[in-house]
This record gives sequence, structure tokens and C-alpha cells, in this order.
Amino acid sequence: MNSISKIAILGGTGKSGKYLVKELLNLGLRVKLLLRNPETLLIDSPLIEIVQGDARDPKSVQLLLEGCDAVISTLGQPRGEASIFSAATENVLSAMKRLNINRYIVTTGLNVDTPSDKKGTKTKMATDWMKENYPKTTLDKQVEYDILNQSDVSWTLVRLPLIELTDEKRTVTVSLEDCTSDKISSTDLACFLVEQLSTEAYNRKAPFIANI
Repeated sequence: MNSISKIAILGGTGKSGKYLVKELLNLGLRVKLLLRNPETLLIDSPLIEIVQGDARDPKSVQLLLEGCDAVISTLGQPRGEASIFSAATENVLSAMKRLNINRYIVTTGLNVDTPSDKKGTKTKMATDWMKENYPKTTLDKQVEYDILNQSDVSWTLVRLPLIELTDEKRTVTVSLEDCTSDKISSTDLACFLVEQLSTEAYNRKAPFIANI
């Protein structure tokens, strides 16, 4: 992480994004946040820079990434709107190429499928439920994975179960094949995302993380 001092963040005021921003600030790292509504940011720090805009707007994403060393996205799906994930990632990858940024870390659901998967019964059931009840969003997240896989950047797609909003840290399991439980602490998630800035262990991979 020595060469990374400023991180572009998408979704920084969301459920998991708040914990991510707090963890980065605790480490003394500068963050640049893309926010549709800047008033929703409740953290005040000289290490924070805000860009007002939308992840589906290429110009906003370009402005967000300028001067940054890496990108982390914890974007959630805006209620009542078309799925946002593949469009946001396409914009991020285009801006990364123009600005010569190589590290992109993204969160997604456990319903995304990859060739290395050996999903157990619970994970398969959760995947099938998402496909049946949220077909457009689920498909768009799969498209996002395909876009990443076809890119030449150093990406990590972190697949998640239910996020539990807590400051508590617990034992974390990581697997490229199956999600081992139905919850992950938001604090553990934040720490895992930050760790990916300084490791290539999951470069161009899509690990599941969960708490035991």
C-alpha cells in the first residue's frame, strides 16, 4: 500500500461504504468520493474530497479517478432505477485506462457465477432466489463480472452474503468456490477491501468472504 495514497470510492455513503471510508481514514489514506447527494456524507475529514455526480456518467467517473491510485466500489442498487453495476464498471475501466490506474476492487452479491465455483446447497438456493426475484439486477451483476474478466486491469470482485452493520470483528473465511455462511460484518468487509490494496492474492479473482 506504500504506493497507494489516494483512493477513489463509489458507494461511499452506503451501508458498507461508510465502514470502508472510516477504515481508510483511520489508516491516514486520502479518499475521493463520488456522491449524487453530498449532504448524505456525515463524516468530516480533511482527507476527504467530494465529486458530485453519478456513476453512470462517464465524465463524473473520470473526474473522480483523476489523481487517484486505486478504485474501490461498494455501489448499491438505487431503488426504483435501472441496474447500475455494469454501466458503472464500464465507466470506471474506461477512466482507469485513460489515467493509467490499474487496481479496481468491487463488491457484488454471492449470486454471481464463475468457472471456479462449487456452490453448496444454501448458496445455490440464494443464487436461484435472486435470479427469480431480481432477474435484471442479477443479470447485470453477471455482466459486470464478464466485463471485468475481459479487461486487462488488476481487479478483485468480492462476493458477499448479507452485510451485518457492526463494528465487531470476527473470524473471516475466504473461498473461490462457495460462500461458507450467510453473513459478513461490515467492519470485516471494510478491512478485507483495504487489504486488497496491498496484495495480489485475489488478483483477477472473485472470492466469497463470510464470517464463521
